[in-house]
Amino acid sequence: MELNEKQQTLLRMLPGIDHILELSKAEPSFEYVPKSVLVQSARRVVENFRAAILDENKSIEEKDLADLSVFEKIKETVKKAMTPNLMRTINATGVVVHTNLGRSVLASCAAENLLAIATGYSNLEFDLSKGERGSRYSCVAELLCEISGAEAAMVVNNNAGAVLLCLETIARNRKVIVSRGELVEIGGSFRIPDVMAKSGSILKEVGTTNRTHLKDYMAAIDNDTGLLLKVHASNYCVVGFTASVTLKELVELGSKYRIPVMEDLGSGTFIDFSKYGLSKEPTVQESVSAGADVVTFSGDKLLGGPQAGIIVGKKDVLDSIKKNPITRALRIDKLTLAALESTLRLYRNPEKAVHLIPTLRMLTIPIELIKKRADKLYKLLSKINNPALSITLADRCSKAGGGSLPLLDLPSRCIAVKIEGVSANSLERKMRENMPPVIGRIEDDYFLMDLRTVQEEELSAIKNALNNVLNRNQ
Repeated sequence: MELNEKQQTLLRMLPGIDHILELSKAEPSFEYVPKSVLVQSARRVVENFRAAILDENKSIEEKDLADLSVFEKIKETVKKAMTPNLMRTINATGVVVHTNLGRSVLASCAAENLLAIATGYSNLEFDLSKGERGSRYSCVAELLCEISGAEAAMVVNNNAGAVLLCLETIARNRKVIVSRGELVEIGGSFRIPDVMAKSGSILKEVGTTNRTHLKDYMAAIDNDTGLLLKVHASNYCVVGFTASVTLKELVELGSKYRIPVMEDLGSGTFIDFSKYGLSKEPTVQESVSAGADVVTFSGDKLLGGPQAGIIVGKKDVLDSIKKNPITRALRIDKLTLAALESTLRLYRNPEKAVHLIPTLRMLTIPIELIKKRADKLYKLLSKINNPALSITLADRCSKAGGGSLPLLDLPSRCIAVKIEGVSANSLERKMRENMPPVIGRIEDDYFLMDLRTVQEEELSAIKNALNNVLNRNQ
């Protein structure tokens, strides 16, 4: 590639890394920045300028390569490099259990206990009463049994791991009978048939997509059958001409043929949401009471705790699962246990749990309170007093999210925002790039912020974010 005279001149003007490092000594904000970060940032900026010079479609002038201009770019790059990749965001999407935004928000008591355990030693695997090694599951096992009514309990790192572990322990090299309509796929292309294959069990699907009967299970049972599996379709719903077999019916069938029964609840909940005017979801207590040998569910969805896969059920089955070598590969750490224990303790008083666990509180909050919060934010944003800014109140619906309650539309109140000369997509991006990021959604060419998932203490941060966008747009 032949360079023109201007390109050659600009390339000669590019500062050397040593020169940039010398300039950085006079920058106060770089006092605690590691040299490796400075060097990497300087190289990145210089290489970006070099690429821009060589690109005939980009316009680079000599003033762009002055020390001050280049150094400002390096300061921005250093700041970005020193900012944690994982950061707190403001969820204004209206999706309560938002997988991309970290799913459930922990209760304050869970966060406090997590911090206490993280910053010191703990009795993770030490029995304080006996003065000898103990089990890391003991701090939550009794609580889970108390709340669910199960004989035994244990916890692994997520529900996919729990399902894999249970299938591998109970039914390796044996058939697992499951309804065709329950062969679900969840986020990340996790599919029940795939995890069954990895467990070494053999899938035997029965029935049809919309209708499965008890006789279908009975016809499929043979000497190689190791498990009857029921999977709760928590992230979709088949309606219309449908039929399914209840867990209680499966348990009776399993008892007759001496075949264990497992239910994967997916999201899993200890709360009967129908009491709060929401869709009825099967509770863990109901599954245990129906007689399932094993029940698995997530800790970080409708339960409102940290990511975990919870296993409850009959003691003899749980004892064999605990002995499986895979258990160690899937075990959870002390931080997860600390947050989970604090969350579970709240469920001893269900009414208190609904109030103190953010996920439950956001799902059950009365629409009147959401409207009050929306009015408060509307008044705050009205004080910005910028003619380019247009804000209106809009009635919309929120979602439970996290593969839970798929048909449930939760009435909510949103703030709809437009900025003159700024597209909705551009506004969404600019709010997302703010510190802290404000994540909303786009509808009808408006940037929407749903107040169901916005916390009271985040309202002023939203105002600041919009101010920042307006100031940069001037």
